[in-house]
Amino acid sequence: MYKAVVLIGVVAVIFILSTSFIQKYDLAKSIVRGKEAYATFCMSCHMEDGKGTDIYPPVAKTDYLKKPANFLINIILQGQGGEITVNKKQYNLLMPAQAYLTDEQIADVLNYIRNSLGNKITTPITPNQVKALR
Repeated sequence: MYKAVVLIGVVAVIFILSTSFIQKYDLAKSIVRGKEAYATFCMSCHMEDGKGTDIYPPVAKTDYLKKPANFLINIILQGQGGEITVNKKQYNLLMPAQAYLTDEQIADVLNYIRNSLGNKITTPITPNQVKALR
């Protein structure tokens, strides 16, 4: 009985210590950084308000951002060509790869557009997710 109590105590201490070092990803800070990255790298095509143009698709209020995180990350890393449908409208213009952006910049810009411009997808994309797909 005594050994079981000690063992449970040791396991509890190990659990508490190990989880105290896990930091939650700060989505709010990522969104702030992402706004800057968007203005620098994305706004010239997708426009300041994110509504795009007749040839560039919108990132504002868009169903396209509901696609899986890995899919969105790969668009930035590898670019995208061919016809796509965004908000029931067809677009067919090449988006060149933006692989020169850092893992953090890619995560931040995706977090920004997924949580502003009329979008609300609060599951964060992290730099580690981007790194894994590089």
